[in-house]
Amino acid sequence: QVQLVEYGGGSAQAGGSRRLSCKASGLRYSGYCWGWFRQAPGKEREGVASIYSRAPATYYADSAKGRFTVSRDNYNTLYLQMSGLAPEDTATYYCAAGPTTQSWLCGDWSGSTYSDWGQGTQVTVSS
Repeated sequence: QVQLVEYGGGSAQAGGSRRLSCKASGLRYSGYCWGWFRQAPGKEREGVASIYSRAPATYYADSAKGRFTVSRDNYNTLYLQMSGLAPEDTATYYCAAGPTTQSWLCGDWSGSTYSDWGQGTQVTVSS
């Protein structure tokens, strides 16, 4: 059973940076997407960034391009380095993973590829 636990949420000033971490256990798919989504109050969930396990492929939503960087270590942790934060980045950030053999699905922000979800970590950006 896959377990995803997010760390690193908190407060930041506009223009500041923050790094989120997601520790995974039980992630044993041969190929999978692993990424970050977020949901702000009153808004729908949206994709942020993701990677594919079997290739050096990363995917970014337009809102994240040029400001956020997704990466992973060689073990079980996914990171989201966020810089240039703005109040509109305020949201609960979720780590998610799901099996696939098609890397391009990692950039499908409908979330249908992602079967495993963490509990989320809150990021609040003040102006």
